Amino acid sequence: MNFIRVGAACPKTDVGNITYNIVNIMECINKASKESCKLLVFPELSVTSYTCGDIFLQDQLLQVSSNGIHDLVKYSTNFDLLIAVGAPFKFKNCLYNCAFIIFKGKILGIIPKSYIPNYTEYYEKRWFTEGLGLINKVISLPYQKDIPFGCDIIFSYKDINFGFEICEDLWVTIPPSSYLSLGGAQIIGNLSASNEIVSKAAYRRALIENQSGRCISSYVYASCGVLESTTDLVFSGHMLICENGSLLKENSRFQRDNSIITSIIDVDKLNHDRLTNISFRDGQRYDNLSYRNVSFNFESLSYGKFDRMVTKHPFVPSDELNRESVCQEIFDIQVAALAKRIEKTTLSKAIIGISGGLDSTLALLVTVKTFKLLNIPWTNIITITLPGFGTSDRTYQNAIALCKNLATDFREINIQDACLQHFNDIGQDASKLDVTYENVQARERTQILMDIANKEGGLVIGTGDLSEIAQGWSTYNGDHMSMYGVNCSIPKTLVRYLVKYVAQKEMDEMTADILMDILDTPVSPELLPKNAKGEISQKTEDIIGPYELHDFFLYYFVRQGSSKEKILFLAQEAFNGEYDSTTIEKWFNSFIKRFFSQQFKRSAIPDGPKVGTISLSPRGDWRMPSDGSWDAWK
Repeated sequence: MNFIRVGAACPKTDVGNITYNIVNIMECINKASKESCKLLVFPELSVTSYTCGDIFLQDQLLQVSSNGIHDLVKYSTNFDLLIAVGAPFKFKNCLYNCAFIIFKGKILGIIPKSYIPNYTEYYEKRWFTEGLGLINKVISLPYQKDIPFGCDIIFSYKDINFGFEICEDLWVTIPPSSYLSLGGAQIIGNLSASNEIVSKAAYRRALIENQSGRCISSYVYASCGVLESTTDLVFSGHMLICENGSLLKENSRFQRDNSIITSIIDVDKLNHDRLTNISFRDGQRYDNLSYRNVSFNFESLSYGKFDRMVTKHPFVPSDELNRESVCQEIFDIQVAALAKRIEKTTLSKAIIGISGGLDSTLALLVTVKTFKLLNIPWTNIITITLPGFGTSDRTYQNAIALCKNLATDFREINIQDACLQHFNDIGQDASKLDVTYENVQARERTQILMDIANKEGGLVIGTGDLSEIAQGWSTYNGDHMSMYGVNCSIPKTLVRYLVKYVAQKEMDEMTADILMDILDTPVSPELLPKNAKGEISQKTEDIIGPYELHDFFLYYFVRQGSSKEKILFLAQEAFNGEYDSTTIEKWFNSFIKRFFSQQFKRSAIPDGPKVGTISLSPRGDWRMPSDGSWDAWK
């Protein structure tokens, strides 16, 4: 499944004391190996330490540094670990600030720093030469011949590619990592020495997150630590691991001992994102740098304990403060979308079928705020409850209470007699509780809503959500249809949080209480007769499975293009202790069958706004044949 554990290290240093530095670098290597790390990135000039100043120009230091590299090369023989360590390197009377890439007793390549800073507190050009123009070079050392040297090297294990840059390279207008990524590198290492001043860490973090996102890559960053010289500057040993714009791991800065951080990278996810991002692919044609490829072989890609964060609800931010912010933004997007449609149609009325369930409630809340934004009275919102054979007392009362409390134009139309008449017209036995029995009710409701929209000069607001659209959990030309679907890209697991957000932040206490009771009501289409207690007898999740599982499957299938094997593996990690592997596979098989077989409904869904990473609109994100086969996922 192409997972790999990568790491960043900040060893203890003593300025110019190479023997001491090498011992601590070795300690970090040993520790990373025990954690099944496959790439370990050290800080810039970590062999000598970064703050040697004019001592860099002393032959004695350069010779001892070279000896230290040789010691690391010999030490690396026993480790299945790609090591990127920083040291000075003299070539043709120029000194270069380099990353030595070492693997199993061999230097795979030497990467010079492309850009040399020489402003504010940095004066590196006093000692070092920029390596930007160094390509196709090969050098030899006393203990190894023909070592690739230059800024044109990518290191490859099968289809996993590694590229490296050094500190300032990241801060320039077009970093080398941008070209390395276009050249195929999915994992970028940065050997850095970035000093600390107020607020710089936040900027640095944002820069690394952003670059990993622009490159659709993993970015492993290691900076030198507090034991560098403090003559004029202080360093913090900042280490970060990012993946496609997201921060996976970050250390606590200003540590005084050897420290490493590691994280598992999902290379398949990066490959999928690059495959689907047309702009990334187009960018490759402008990459004029031809890279040398240096291949090597890990013994295995074992990553040890799987400790990568896999959230149960990938559509829902886990952090409460962030979740509130996301809910507010989504709600605002829905409102903005509906406002545009209402203005363009010049219609000043909206018609919504209110069931007392979550989806119609959210659609009503969006409409209420939209009308407030457009200065249209809420009495122009025609809310209609359409009780049928399965309508429960709880949902019925909540529907009435919510509509009246919001001062909408509330109407009640019982559909039972109309449905019975229709049963008689088509020869349907009213006691036969089959799909016809259910769909007649759904289509009768939609017909009423559409006809009232014509009569009143209004817009029928759709209530179906992304999870229902994915599963085809709607009646074709029934609740499947509307004039604008405001919930069409919001999954069921997120609908709950949106309704809760509106209840807590946008509504008065009485309305909030009603909304909270709606949140506690089981999800149901209420198309089968209620039980003897007047309660819901037909619960959706008993029929098609838990929505939290289906939303999980949807995210990894559509957003990441993951295989069945990988989706099941990740689901077992995320829902460990809640669902066993047999249950998870059962509902995945149900999900994938429904997803393929119900595409014909998605091919004819109404307009609606995309609010998150996934939309199943046939005019936008998802183009799929209605008669495709799911055999490959069995």
